[in-house]
Amino acid sequence: MGELSKNSILFSDQHLCHADILPPSEVRARIEVAILNFLKNLNSSNPEVTDLPLISRKMGNSRVRRGLLTDDSKIFLSHSFSTKSLMNENTANSFIRVWKVMEMCYQILVQEKKVTQRELFYKLLCDSPHYFTSQLQVNRTIQDLVALVRCSRYSLGIMASSRGAVAGRLLLQEPNQEIVDCSTCGSSGYVISGDLNLLENLVMKSDARYIIVVEKHAIFQRLAEDRVFNQIPCILITAKGYPDIGTSRLLLHRMSREFPELPILGLVDCTPVLYLISKKTTPSCNVKWLGLRKDDIEQLVPEESLIPLKPRDHQIAKSLSSSEILQDKYKEELSFMVQSGQRAEIEALYFHGFDFLAKYIGKKIVQADYI
Repeated sequence: MGELSKNSILFSDQHLCHADILPPSEVRARIEVAILNFLKNLNSSNPEVTDLPLISRKMGNSRVRRGLLTDDSKIFLSHSFSTKSLMNENTANSFIRVWKVMEMCYQILVQEKKVTQRELFYKLLCDSPHYFTSQLQVNRTIQDLVALVRCSRYSLGIMASSRGAVAGRLLLQEPNQEIVDCSTCGSSGYVISGDLNLLENLVMKSDARYIIVVEKHAIFQRLAEDRVFNQIPCILITAKGYPDIGTSRLLLHRMSREFPELPILGLVDCTPVLYLISKKTTPSCNVKWLGLRKDDIEQLVPEESLIPLKPRDHQIAKSLSSSEILQDKYKEELSFMVQSGQRAEIEALYFHGFDFLAKYIGKKIVQADYI
C-alpha cells in the first residue's frame, strides 16, 4: 500500500513521470488510494483540499511533446508540472473535471468496458453539463488524469478511435484471425485499431526495406493507390494528421522492434510543425526526415504554391529553435523557413503530375537524401 501511495495523484515527482500500462484492478486500486488520501487530508486536524500536480502545457516544456514508449510497460510523460487548485478561481473547474473523469473511468473499469474519448464526452456532457462543454475539455482532462494516476489512457478504459492506416509490404495477423496482406487493402489501407492490447499482440511479417510515415491521409491514399510499395519495397503508415498513441507511438514502435534493420522515413509538409510530427511521431524510433525540405522548396515547388507562415508558425519556430533536442540539420531547415517567411505542403509536388510523388520518394531514397 505504501508503494501504491507513491503512485497516487498525491505523489508528485517534479523530475520524472511515467504512465504505467496496467490491468484494470491495479488502476482501480490507484484511484481508490487517491480518494482515500484526499479524504484523509479533509479529515485531518488541519483539513485542506490538496492541489493536483499536472503536466505543464507551456510551449517551453518540450518534453511533454516528446511523450513516447520507453519500454513495454511505461509511457514517458514529462518532468515539468503545474498545479490545479480548488481554491483558485482560474483552475477550480479544471480541478473538478479531473475528479469527474476519474469517477467515470472507475465505473468503466468496474464494468470491464472500453470507451472512446468521443463516447466519454457525450456521457460527461449529459451527466455534468456545467463542467464539460467541449471535446477539448475532455481530452485535456484525460491527459491530466493520466499524469495524476500515472497510468496510460488505455489502462483507464479509454481507447483511441481508429484513425490510422497501414499499407504495403506487411502481413498482419490478429489473434485467432486470418492473415491480412496490407498490399491488397486498396487506397484506404488496413485500418489500425485503437485497441492497444490487440496492437501489441499482432503477428507481423514483411520483406520491406523501408518504413515511410506519411503525415497526411490524402498523400497516403495517393501512394497506396499508385502501389508505390511495388517500386520501393516499403510499408506505409499514417495517423491521418498528428500521431495518436494507437497508430504512431505503439504500432510504429512495435514495427521498429520487429524490423530493427528497416530505416523509418517521415514524409511531412515543410512547416515549423514538421519536427513535432516527423521526429515526435515516435521518438523511441530513429525517424529520418525524407521531405519536404529546403532543397525541395528551391528546386521543385513553384512560387505560386508557397504559403505565408502564420503567427503560430513563428511561435513554434521560436520555441523549437531554442530547444536542446533539435539537431543542427533541423535547425538549418527551420531557419530557412523563418527567413523565407513561407511554408509548403506536399501536394505542391503535384505541379509535376500526380505520378511524380512516387518518383520523388524513390529518388530521395536511392540517394539516401534524408536527415
